[in-house]
Amino acid sequence: MCVCDNARPTRADRSVSRIDQTPFEVVVTGLTHDGRGVARRESGKAIFISGALPGERVMAQQTARQRSFDEARTVEVLEASPDRVTPRCPHFGVCGGCALQHMDEARQIHAKQGVLMENLERIGHVTAEAILPPLTDAAWGYRRKGRFSVRRVEKKGKTLVGFREQDPRFVADLGECHTVIPQIGMKVAALATLIDGMDARSGIPQVEFIAGDDTVALVFRHLVPLGDADRAALVEFAKEHAFAIYLQPGGIDSVHALWPEAPTLAFRLPQWNVELQFRPLDFIQVNAGLNQKMIASALSLLDAQPGDRVLDLFCGLGNFTLPLARTVREAVGVEGDAGLVQRALDNARHNQLDNAHFHAADLAQDLRAQPWMREGFDRLLLDPPRSGADVVLKQLPLKGLQRIVYVSCHPASLARDAGYLVNERGWKLRAAGVMDMFPHTAHVESIAMFERD
Repeated sequence: MCVCDNARPTRADRSVSRIDQTPFEVVVTGLTHDGRGVARRESGKAIFISGALPGERVMAQQTARQRSFDEARTVEVLEASPDRVTPRCPHFGVCGGCALQHMDEARQIHAKQGVLMENLERIGHVTAEAILPPLTDAAWGYRRKGRFSVRRVEKKGKTLVGFREQDPRFVADLGECHTVIPQIGMKVAALATLIDGMDARSGIPQVEFIAGDDTVALVFRHLVPLGDADRAALVEFAKEHAFAIYLQPGGIDSVHALWPEAPTLAFRLPQWNVELQFRPLDFIQVNAGLNQKMIASALSLLDAQPGDRVLDLFCGLGNFTLPLARTVREAVGVEGDAGLVQRALDNARHNQLDNAHFHAADLAQDLRAQPWMREGFDRLLLDPPRSGADVVLKQLPLKGLQRIVYVSCHPASLARDAGYLVNERGWKLRAAGVMDMFPHTAHVESIAMFERD
């Protein structure tokens, strides 16, 4: 449901009114990186259609016009794909949290595999010698970290809590979410009722959630001070629903616990006898079950030996570094966020791993003065952000390395960096595959292993 406090048409609204919105029939031939169907107009111009799947014949209505492509939404499915299923969530199609709930779960990961391979060939001009079996885990109730937007809508007399709609100007009016862990996903309506009853309801723009193995935390961002009644309401809500409540009156450093006084947030990696403790706004992998499979796959592909010294770049809290330290002579993690590095050091001590060492460094800058850059390594593992790792790869002394394992959250940047390693540095892309970290979304997580020729 679209909600807007301002009735005056926006520029986007006015541009849509100038588009011919007469429904038209089209055959869908492909899928975009963000989960929309791809078709061609009679003119040959591409059109991206939300809610449509490859192989379908649909009636579509144009919603936007770009220079090289048009955008549309599905009005009616005339001939359905055998991959089409009924979405579980009643908010699908409005909420922007998911893009692929209408596609069979098994087909989703194969579509993502196609995106990865197409990117490797088109952008990197490389082909993997082997395609790894896709890694999957629970498809529902998996998301343990995220952010709900909050908006008080006076015209409706209610407060909305949810992800952004497909049109990101609006907040989806969610009653439930089936991809978020049930402790949170089935309590979105209760959370909206709580905020709606607070005096500061118009001054709360977002609520972040994060879950450890034993504690689920909510972080309330508030732009105005909270009175005693609001604080009491939050504490009562926390006790009723078994949440830890944090408040964020300013920047990240302002986050502090409201109740209980000192919550403990942590998750365990039993296969390596490791426990990682974290703070409520820290980055952790969204899908706990898939995370453990991903670590196991990465370490298997890396094939590190007991006498090896391994470098883990973009290491965060030590998600890969600490399990690695259980099996090698030394694991060295490097991360740009100094706070995460400190928590990684704390986690190394907490797990009694004195062969895990961590350094803070901006991996997108000149690293020649960094002491760890001058030390030799046998193997490299990296898990960069969406921008990839091209800057740091061009600075590393790669000759001494035997294997590189690259975990990616963006297939285009992986493809670019794979092209550099293979076509300019003489490495071989031995294997690559996808991991379904975010089922029912178009997000593609992947892993690749490189070896010296």
